[in-house]
Amino acid sequence: MLTHRKMNYGALAAMLALSIGTTVAQTAEATTPTPAAGGQDAQIMLFWFLLSTLALVLMVFVLLFTMIIVRMKPQLRKVYELPTVHDTWSGKVLGLLIGDTRLVTGGYKEEDMGHSYDGITEFDNDLPPWWKYGFYFTIVFAVAYMGYYHVANAGELQIAEYETEMRQAALLVSNEPDDPNKLTTYTALMAPADLSAGKSIYATNCAPCHGANAEGKVGPNLTDEYWLHGGEINQVYKTIKFGVTSKGMVAWKGKLGAKQILQVSSYIESLQGSKPANAKEPQGEKATAGKSIAAK
Repeated sequence: MLTHRKMNYGALAAMLALSIGTTVAQTAEATTPTPAAGGQDAQIMLFWFLLSTLALVLMVFVLLFTMIIVRMKPQLRKVYELPTVHDTWSGKVLGLLIGDTRLVTGGYKEEDMGHSYDGITEFDNDLPPWWKYGFYFTIVFAVAYMGYYHVANAGELQIAEYETEMRQAALLVSNEPDDPNKLTTYTALMAPADLSAGKSIYATNCAPCHGANAEGKVGPNLTDEYWLHGGEINQVYKTIKFGVTSKGMVAWKGKLGAKQILQVSSYIESLQGSKPANAKEPQGEKATAGKSIAAK
């Protein structure tokens, strides 16, 4: 009876696999793209079709295997209970198929070691196999990791990987005029008309945070030698244009034109050393000698 069932399930599995294989071959032949009508898209579609078909074949195989195990469970249990099979490694694998988890959880000797304290008794039991297998895996992983990263130097460590990612990110930074990482090369405007326009722009947009005379309120004092973001007129231009979101400085590039930003930047530079009343305490670092205004 057992042999007959084996033959039936084996024949069914063989027929199903042959049928699927024939279908896959025919479909692959029919859908193989030609250089004229195929192209890369057709190749990708074919790849995913074959991958899906392989997954389907594996699912069918697992289903058939499970059905065979379920039907043959009584016969497998009799084989498992044989003394010559029960305690062997292959017998433990067979036991796992019919519900005995000794291969994973291990067995219990129940051998009292003679140590007892506060109602707790020590037994001589082995560690669970799953724990030991996991421990062995960590050893193998550690050796492979050490060899790959520190002996062969085939992989990048954290710092090198970070530097590589930063270089890759730099390649993606825009080179357009609105690139916040690209410093301009302007010089301060000295014409009275430009400074007057800058003063008007400052009074309308900047005075609420920096004070009417740039003495500093919510924002820093713009008339002393100390600056938060370093640089000269172009640094001021950059700070006004792109802002400093983390410190509440808004970006003015969508509200002021390039010339207007340069005018107000030049006006701020002209206020250096004016020492207004009620000036806010210095913030940041002192400007380097020989350099012009730095951005607040």
